Formats: sequence, structure tokens, C-alpha cells
Amino acid sequence: MTVDDPARSTDAHTFATNHSAEGPGGPGAWIRELGLGIRFAAAGGGGGWARTFLTAAGVALGVALLLLAASTPNILSVRTERGDARNPSNAMSSSSVSRSASSFLWLAGDTDFRSDHVGGMLLRADGPRASAPPGVAKIPAPGEMVVSPALRKLLDTPAGALLKERLNYRIVGTIAPSGLLDATELHYYAGSDRIGLDGGAVRAAHYGYSPRHEPLNALLYLLVVMICVVLLVPVGIFIATAVRFGGDRRDRRLAALRLVGADRRTVARIAAGEALFGSAVGVVLGAAFFLVGRQAAEYVRLWGVSAYPGDIVPRLPLAVLIAVAVPLASVVVTLSAMRSVAVEPLGVVRGGRLRRRRLWWRLVLPALGLAILLFSDRITPRSQDVDPVPVAAGVTLVLIGLAGLLPWLVEGSVARLRGGPVPWQLAVRRLQLSSGSAARAVSGIMVASAGAIVLQLMFGAMQQGFITSSAGGGGITRTPDLTLTSQDRKAVTAALLEDSLRRTPGVASAFALTEGYVSGPEGSVTGLTVGDCAHLRKMARLPSCRDGDTFVAHNPGDTAGNHHVDRTARPGRAVTLDDYDPDGSTPELRWTLPTDSPVVMTVPDPMGARHSGILATPGALPTGPLPGAHNSASVHADPRVSDAVDEIRNAADRLDPAIHVWVRQNEQRDKEYDTVQTGLLVGGTLMMVLIAASMLVSQIEQLRERRRLLSVLVAFGTRRSTLAWSVLWQTAVPVFVGTLLAAAGGLALGHVMLRMVQKPAKDWWVFLPYAGVAGMLVLLVTLLSLPPLWRMMRPEGLRTE
Repeated sequence: MTVDDPARSTDAHTFATNHSAEGPGGPGAWIRELGLGIRFAAAGGGGGWARTFLTAAGVALGVALLLLAASTPNILSVRTERGDARNPSNAMSSSSVSRSASSFLWLAGDTDFRSDHVGGMLLRADGPRASAPPGVAKIPAPGEMVVSPALRKLLDTPAGALLKERLNYRIVGTIAPSGLLDATELHYYAGSDRIGLDGGAVRAAHYGYSPRHEPLNALLYLLVVMICVVLLVPVGIFIATAVRFGGDRRDRRLAALRLVGADRRTVARIAAGEALFGSAVGVVLGAAFFLVGRQAAEYVRLWGVSAYPGDIVPRLPLAVLIAVAVPLASVVVTLSAMRSVAVEPLGVVRGGRLRRRRLWWRLVLPALGLAILLFSDRITPRSQDVDPVPVAAGVTLVLIGLAGLLPWLVEGSVARLRGGPVPWQLAVRRLQLSSGSAARAVSGIMVASAGAIVLQLMFGAMQQGFITSSAGGGGITRTPDLTLTSQDRKAVTAALLEDSLRRTPGVASAFALTEGYVSGPEGSVTGLTVGDCAHLRKMARLPSCRDGDTFVAHNPGDTAGNHHVDRTARPGRAVTLDDYDPDGSTPELRWTLPTDSPVVMTVPDPMGARHSGILATPGALPTGPLPGAHNSASVHADPRVSDAVDEIRNAADRLDPAIHVWVRQNEQRDKEYDTVQTGLLVGGTLMMVLIAASMLVSQIEQLRERRRLLSVLVAFGTRRSTLAWSVLWQTAVPVFVGTLLAAAGGLALGHVMLRMVQKPAKDWWVFLPYAGVAGMLVLLVTLLSLPPLWRMMRPEGLRTE
């Protein structure tokens, strides 16, 4: 047994002299032995640097991901601060301040364009010193607007023509980064003289509103915890695998140190020193990867969110923890791995197992994790004070337990395999002799797959829970595709809105009316619906109708509700219309219900809704605005028109910029959750590709270890294609076993999590995409490892010293 090069031989001789003179043990010996391991890794020639590079590259990828995760709190915090700073001071109130030279009127101008949200605000300065929002020099004049760089780019392309028609303002500037949430945000500020206090606008004097942020929905909070665990546990396994690269050659070198007098504990600490150096280099490289990679953040948009490079800054305590914990973990992992290796003076016993792997202790972690989750409190959307610790601990234990089960499962699967083609026999025999390294390489993909399967199950179940029909008696087919609401209190606006919509491309049908509430003398309240006779006939069975008539509408079979209507809507008695404005800017309106108002029965309107209470024609009410009333329109879109929704938004904006357009709730939820599920599948796939990189590195490292054996096989006449197929099977078998374990473990853990949130599973076949990705990665890793394999099968591989 020889060491790899003369430099190491000198180090070994020096170590033997010092060790025999001073004796082992004590902090000094620990430091000296760790330092000698670092020296082996740093000054070991080409072979030493190759092993150090493999370890450092694997650790660097994991560290970069950890630093990105540690930056998430700062990214969210900065976004929240910028969002609060650009909100008017009375953003959550309809109360206006007094007019002054620095005041301004504002009206929310948010809209949607296809699948993108476009944020904005309509502004009107009251004086020359009117405050401008952050990132803007001054409030734009009427007909002008300032836009974000991303929105300007969209409006300048043919794809943004429909949006440009809606935002029909002249662009006079660009919003600075201080006024945007991120680099890809679509946002604008437009000057408009069409807004006023009677149209829903509010007067403010400055910007900067810090709302009391409501706690996150319990189910969403649970998902956030799950996502963090699912992303970080594979990274930890990834790093633990990376620090063990090059283990076989290292162990043979350590055997030479045993030959010159080192004991087993000493060589273990030397090995830990080598791993410490590689992981330390990996931390530095990972920080470099992170700093370089974050420069591209503003060009990446995931789920509608991006970030400025300067926002991606890890919290200092978390960064320090990563810098210290990763090298320390490499030492712990190496010392743990060395306990299963018998490094003797004349050789290394690694491939020949003294005993089979035991199963019982490998079941402890997943069983404990499942027990924690099963006995945790049930979680609903209304749950308060959700404790993330049991969830995170339970899921982490299960995922780590699955990683511990994989080596036993791979060993048991290949132990009884016999016969078959030559490539298959070579692969099986190699796995029978050394399945641990193959299982470690696959464990990261297996854990990432299991975690992604759990998240897919949870997303699917929660999506199913949000799909509800809003049709009232007419069935879901009558539910409107869009609902438009306007704060204009004039009944005539409803007729104009419906007429405008009917002439809009993409509208199959439209139904508009004016609605509000009236209160009686005893404090009871009922609805008020205003429309012409043609509209009222679509809402109730009327004996006759002409302008000026009123009716008291009852729902068939609703005795309690009809009694409540009669308490308020008494013919000949006065009722009150009041918008309950806190600043009292709009006075209440008292109106007497005519004594000849008959009682009629409602029918579902064209959109499936019923309207009980008072039905009135415009001529029966006083002229002018109706306090507390609003105009609404329900629309069925033509599915044959691809941009029907945006055509409708444009038509509404031409009539009134304050109109809000709502897409049918259940469809919108479907799109949001489909986007999340797609993003999760993409994220899970990217994680698996990243870990596949570690498989490739591990594969190449194992081929380097067997270079002489490969050359001998070729010298004896073994075909190169035979060896290539054997490499494929050596990778495919552990991946196949790992995929089965990931599917079983992910489905079991998903069942427990669904039980916790009290949701039924929507689809139990969500593991199939990940099985397909795993198979593709096997082929990719094999193909990429073939060029190194051809080089290692050359006759030069037979040479030795």
C-alpha cells in the first residue's frame, strides 16, 4: 500500500514521527490531525484537488440554495415596505382629508390583462404642491401616465395592444425602483380629470400607510412550512452526500497512515480535516455562486413575483449559521461514515460487509414523525396560532427516515438477484458489493420526489375545496362569467352599462341593474333593486308594469325571509337609503313606499340569482344619486373570442374608470391553483435535476475509483457497450427502488397531512410525473458519464506505481 504522491509520503512520515513522540489525544492532537487532513486535501496534487473540487462543487450548490432560502425573509420584508410606502395614507378608508395645495384625489386603477395583474392608480392633483408617489417626480397631468419599465415594454409590443387601448394615456416617464415591488412588476400612475368624490375617489395629503397585516390563512401558512421543509431537507442530504465524494481513494490513503502508526480515531480525524477543507471551499464557492446568480433575479419571474438583486440579502444570523453549520456538518458526517469502514494497515474493508443492514432502527424516525403528525391538532382555514414546530419536525423526520430506509431497501432488492445478461450481472454484482454509495446518490432525488408528491396532494385537495357554485337556483351553467360593479349611484348608469356591454365583442349576454339596501323604522333592512319593466319581469312574476311602479318581492317557500322583508317594506311607510359613509358626505334619503305596491314572487334572473325586497322602476324614485346604491352587471362571455375578458374590461373602462371587473371566483381559483401546481412541478423537477448533478458527480467519482478494474475488463475482451449498459443498470436500479419508496412514502405522508387539514384527496396519481422525470434523469446521467467511461477504459489505466 502506497500513498498517492511524494508530498503525502513526507507528510505521513512527519505525522508518524510527531505522533509517536507526543502521543495521541488532547486538543492539540485534534487540531494537528485536522490540519494534516486539510494539508492532504490542499497540497495533494491533481488527485487531491480533483476530490476537493468534487466535494466543493456539491457543497457549493447546496450552500447557494440555503443562502437563497435565508434571503426570503428580507425579500418579503422589502416588498412589504415599498408597497406600504406607496399607498395613500387613507388607503383602507373612504374618509377624505380637507383640500389643500398638497392634497390629491386618488382612485385604485388595478386591472388584469390576460394572466397578468396590472397595478395602478388614477390621480388628480388639487394644487401645484400635490404629493407624488414614491419613484415619481410629480403627479402626471390629465391624460398622461408614468409606467414601470416592464409595463412600458409590454405596451410597446403588439401583444399589449388591448391593454394599451384600456390605458389610453400618453407615457411621460418611468417609475423608479423605489416605487416598485420588483423589476418585473406591471404598474402605472395616470393623471385623470374623470375621477371625483362622487365617483368613489378619495382625497389624501400624503403617502405611506402601514396596515395591520392580518395573519396568514392557516392552510396557506401550513403550506409555507411544508414548502420550506421539502426544499431544505433534500439540500441537507445533498450536502451530506457531497462531503463523501472520493471516499474510496481517501480510505486507501488512510490505510497507509495506519501502516506508519496511526490509530483508527486518528485517521478518522484526518479524513474529517479533508472534508472540512472541501466543505469550506464549497462555502466560499457557494457564496460566489449566490452573489453571481442573484444578478439575474430581475430577469426571472416565478408566479408573478420577482426581486431586485439588492433585495436578495440573507439575514446575517442565518448566513453565519450556514457558514458554520455546513463545515461542521461535513466533519460530523465524515466521522460517522468512518465508523462503518475498517481502515487497517494493509487495506480497507468497505465492500465486504460484516453484517447486513438492520431495519428496525431505520423505522424509528418515520414512525416518530408520523406519530407527531397524527397526534397534532387539526387545522382549518379559521384556525388561530398554528404551531409550525410539530409539522416541520414531523415532516422532516419522515423525509429523513425515508432516506435512511433507501440503503436497506436497495441492498435487500439486489441481494437475491441472479443471472441475466452480462451487463446486468456486472451491475447487480457491483450493487451487491457496494450499494451504499449508489443509494446515497439517489436519496436526494427520492426525498425531493416524496416531498413534492405531498405538496401536490395538498394543493389539489385545497383547490377542490375552493371550487363552489355561486348560482342561485339556476345551476352552475347560469353563473355569470364576469361581474362588473360601479359606485355610480345613478340608476341610468346601469342601462348605459348594459347597452355598452351588449355591443362589446366577446359578450354573449349581459344583465345590469341598480342595487342597494333600505332600512325601516325598526332598524330592519331589506334589498332595493331598480330596473325598467323589462328587467323587473326577468326577476319576478309581475301582474302589470309601467314606469313609476314598485313591488314587494318574496322568495317562494322562504317564510322567515319573507317576514323579514315585510317588516321593512310596508306600503305607505317611509324607508331610508343611507350609504353609511363615516364622514357623512352623502346625506341619507327618506322615501315612502307607495301604498299600491303589490306582493310578487321572484324568479331566477338570467344569471340565476333571486332579488327579494323592493323592486322599483326608475320613475318611482327621486331623481339623482341613490345613497348606498351601486350598479352591477353580470356577463356571459363568448368562449369563441379568445380575449373576451379584456374586451369587456376595455368597454367598462371607457364608461367609468372606477368600475371593478370580477372574473368568476371558482374559475379564478382554478387558474391560481393550476399555476401553483405547475410551478410546484417545475420547482420539484428543478430540484431533482440539481440533485441529478450530484448523481453525475458521484457516478464519475465511482468510475474513477474503478478505472483499473475497467481497464482490466477491456483488456480481457469485454465490450465497451457491455460496460456502458452495466453503468446504466447500476444507476437505474437504485433510482427505480427510490422512486417506489418516494411514491409510497409521499402518498402515506400526504394521507396524514390531508387528515390533519381535513381534506379529501383529489388525485392519488400525482407521483407519475416524478417517476417519469426520474427515468429521464437516469438516461441523462448515464449518457453524460459515457465520455469519462471511454477515457477510463484505455490501456493506460493498467499502469500503477
